[in-house]
Amino acid sequence: MSAGNKRQLVCAVYTRKSSEEGLEQEFNSLDAQREACEAFITSQRHEGWKLRVNRYDDGGFSGGNMDRPGLVKLLADISDRKVDVVVVYKVDRLTRSLSDFAKIVETFDGHGVSFVSVTQQFNTTTSMGRLTLNVLLSFAQFEREVTGERIRDKIAASRRKGMWMGGTVPLGYDLEDQRYVINSEEAKVVRTVFKLYVELVCVRRLQVELKARGLKTKVRKYKSGKTVGGVNFSRGHLYYMLNNRTYLGEAVHKGSAHPGLHEPIIDQNLWDRVQATLNGNATDRKNGVGAKEPSLLAGILFDDRGNVLTPSHTSRRGIRYRYYVSQAVLQNRDDKAGHIKRMPAEQIESLVIDQIEKLLADPVRVAAELKTPNENENPKLSEVVDATDKLRNRFAKAVSARKREILLQITRKVVVGSESVAIAIDKNGLIAALGLAKGRTTNSSNAVDENSKLSRDMTQFFEIRVAARLKRSGREQRLLIGEMNYAAVSKKADPGLIKTVMRAHKWNAQFVTGTSTDEIAKVEGVHRGYVAAVIPLAFLPPKLTEAILEGRQPPKLTAKKLISCSAAIWMQATAR
Repeated sequence: MSAGNKRQLVCAVYTRKSSEEGLEQEFNSLDAQREACEAFITSQRHEGWKLRVNRYDDGGFSGGNMDRPGLVKLLADISDRKVDVVVVYKVDRLTRSLSDFAKIVETFDGHGVSFVSVTQQFNTTTSMGRLTLNVLLSFAQFEREVTGERIRDKIAASRRKGMWMGGTVPLGYDLEDQRYVINSEEAKVVRTVFKLYVELVCVRRLQVELKARGLKTKVRKYKSGKTVGGVNFSRGHLYYMLNNRTYLGEAVHKGSAHPGLHEPIIDQNLWDRVQATLNGNATDRKNGVGAKEPSLLAGILFDDRGNVLTPSHTSRRGIRYRYYVSQAVLQNRDDKAGHIKRMPAEQIESLVIDQIEKLLADPVRVAAELKTPNENENPKLSEVVDATDKLRNRFAKAVSARKREILLQITRKVVVGSESVAIAIDKNGLIAALGLAKGRTTNSSNAVDENSKLSRDMTQFFEIRVAARLKRSGREQRLLIGEMNYAAVSKKADPGLIKTVMRAHKWNAQFVTGTSTDEIAKVEGVHRGYVAAVIPLAFLPPKLTEAILEGRQPPKLTAKKLISCSAAIWMQATAR
């Protein structure tokens, strides 16, 4: 057949470039690809090839997927049978994915379209040509994956060195020379957010307070002239801020934190208090006990090596036991933990509440601790007596949530050691809680000292130190201070002891009515010797039985010891 009688083939040129770099030039990579393809089509004019003027260009699109406007348009025209031949500069311009290539070729075959690469001669109508093309595409896909791995490794290595690798700049920082630089005005807002959260203990209330103060999110201006931000904080934004380790001066990549090249806005102490409060609130929400059993000391309880003790809990036989656990233990840093790794929550809370109540019952000491060199600022003793009495009554009657608010106001921190508990009382917070701040010069606990990295003058605190130690009793730990047993103060009944005493009365009643110990043991699924040992406990002194039921038993008394005790020891336990 002569050249003049050959069927005309409409040829579409497809071009692609992965990045947008250089596309703004008058003659760019896409133009160069198209020029080479057009020249090839011209050379095949004798075969009836004719250039389709429509352009199918994808500038700034990866070859790893098919979500490209130029390719989508090309496939649509092929479906409409407007194209007979697709011409590309290189096969990887069309795709770098074998699976995508299979889909594209299936579309080509379904509509009788041929595929040509200018720099790589392929005939897709033969099995050998298709095999060769698949092998080449395998290398193209491999190259794409290796390039991706190199990029990911580069980003990870850079983050480990604390370098900025893109992303939204957080409130409190500006970006200069590819590095975060503190924005002093925004940093004040960040510190205020963190400090207020520790005081308010609730993101919802924090959101309301920030709105009342007129504090807004970061204003961001884009090259296009568009401006976003400068609006009220949402709860989600606040949760993100409170968990953002960037404010500690760290760079985070895939969950791992590394020292950053930027300066911190928040110090470690404040960060730990915020995280402990967040964890405490999360635990309470999860178990639906936020209103009934808030963790009173969340955020202010530390071990003797500075680790925050975070609220936690366990459940045994339907009974929930609350604890405070060292962050060092939770983060698998046992070597950094203090002497106390885990503390029964109700016991330490009872101790602190008791010491605060004792302080408020001693107005003479309160007046002495709050005394300043300026006599004109010191309230009269009668005023202190009246104020402490009112606060003590309010504190005693307060529900748990309100009690925690008062504790956070007047208590800076509680430190537990192997032999003592130290409670740091914030003088300014105590003055405010007593209502004695009028006419007095104080360093507000909310004030931000830019030069001290949030450290506060220790003269604004005084300490209550109590000799106390943890002692194990069976599976439980009990906090002892002098002769005071704070496990008993918290009225935490021992389920094991109570169950044993109840069994004793039940089995004794059965035994009296003629049921043998063997029969009781068979029904209960225990050894007859155990039944015989438990039944005598039905004759415990009434005072001891009452103490066990109310949780006032001696700290060393366990069910096992009770069974093995003689009557004389029972009487001795009752005398306590």
